[in-house]
Amino acid sequence: MSGRVPRVIIIGAGMSGICVAAQLKRSGVEDLTILEKAGRLGGTWRDNTYPGLTCDVPSAFYQYSFALNPSWSRAFSPGAEIHEYFQRTAHELGVADHIVFGQQVTSADFSDGLWHVRTTDGCVRVADFLVSATGVLHHPRWPEIKGSEYFSGPAFHSARWDHAVPLAGRRVAVIGSGSTGVQIVSALGGVASHVTMFQRTPQWVLPLPNWPAAPPARYLRRQAPHLTQLEYHATKRLFGLFATAVTKPGWQRSLIGAACRAHLSTVRDPELRRILTPQDEPMCKRLVMSSSFYRVVQRRDVDVVATPIDHLDPQGVVTEDGSLHEVDVIVYATGFDAHAYLRPIELTGVDGLTLTEAWRDGPRGYRTVALPGFPNFFMLMGPHSPVGNFSLVSVAEAQADYIVRWIQRWRDREYTTAAPLQSAARTFNEGLRAALPRTVWATGCNSWYLGKDGLPEVWPWTPHQHETLLREDDRANYLLDGAG
Repeated sequence: MSGRVPRVIIIGAGMSGICVAAQLKRSGVEDLTILEKAGRLGGTWRDNTYPGLTCDVPSAFYQYSFALNPSWSRAFSPGAEIHEYFQRTAHELGVADHIVFGQQVTSADFSDGLWHVRTTDGCVRVADFLVSATGVLHHPRWPEIKGSEYFSGPAFHSARWDHAVPLAGRRVAVIGSGSTGVQIVSALGGVASHVTMFQRTPQWVLPLPNWPAAPPARYLRRQAPHLTQLEYHATKRLFGLFATAVTKPGWQRSLIGAACRAHLSTVRDPELRRILTPQDEPMCKRLVMSSSFYRVVQRRDVDVVATPIDHLDPQGVVTEDGSLHEVDVIVYATGFDAHAYLRPIELTGVDGLTLTEAWRDGPRGYRTVALPGFPNFFMLMGPHSPVGNFSLVSVAEAQADYIVRWIQRWRDREYTTAAPLQSAARTFNEGLRAALPRTVWATGCNSWYLGKDGLPEVWPWTPHQHETLLREDDRANYLLDGAG
């Protein structure tokens, strides 16, 4: 008996969408449609183009293991280079041929054993499987600041950078002190006439040097691909140090904390150092990686303001102490809604169950990839994925492999529809909640990792354990309907 031919719709042509599409094609699945709301692929690396944009995961590890790039220019790659890598890889692997641009999904309903996917243009597409690859950080979070409509100069979010606005010789306000704010300030110090960072809470900064790749090393990688493979796996193991540090107490957590505190001591001015000193534990929030930030903020043309913002007026930013900070341009480096996942897309599963109802108490899933009540639906970067200071490319590969195995079982006629059991999802989430208190994210800080219940919505174990879990045969945890 021959295998069935699955029809698969993937929402999103960013890193994870390209990953699962490539893995499906490698397994022989060709009836793929990738619906992308924008006019180009690339996800976060398409949307973010701000000055200083650099990945905080080493280049050697922030790439697909099945499409290694021997020509990275630096230890930590700039955003434009990463975007070009994903574009090139999508074309080389034939994934780009399956992308339909300008297609924003509004809803998807499961009926008669199929997913019916609707887009804003009124088109309805039908598939046997639906895969959400919408990413984690793609809905910009805009702060509610009084008087923002009265500011007379340009103002934009870091993920919607306006390159038509000149910055050289101008006074720039950067609102936000996370990784994005740090990178922007580091890039604009000495370019703008004055940079003012408005900091709500200080961040721990780990100095990781971003050295350029030596031409002989790049040549050697191209000539000996097995060395690139070795470098990938060695970097993965080394970067696992962070994963261990955030998930359980130990020497790894102490070592990274000591490095952050030692780096902070390089700030000579005691008052500035006090302003930049966090009250929480290192890594309780996503760790900022920068070797230049502390040097730049000690320049005379850079200020860090810790007094809360009261309102904006036509000339600039007014803080709660009544001080007016005159600026020409405002950049909102205020992050993203990390709990949206695929929303505002509305899914409707069996018996009329909607995603809004399923996630009434916050996003929950099964093993980060599936949802009870939503058959033949899978997610990449779903709730509780290992997103804390680790390579999301590696996470996406593990999730994509899991999805491909389930679709292969459908091709082999083992089932017609499959969805995780409520009991299996409940057991999984109870285990997560029990493990979260020992993680560094639960040590008392207020971060974007936290959900509605105040607990982190992240993976409380190492990414290696996540990969191991997703490799397990868990068919007993699914409700399977009908062999084909």
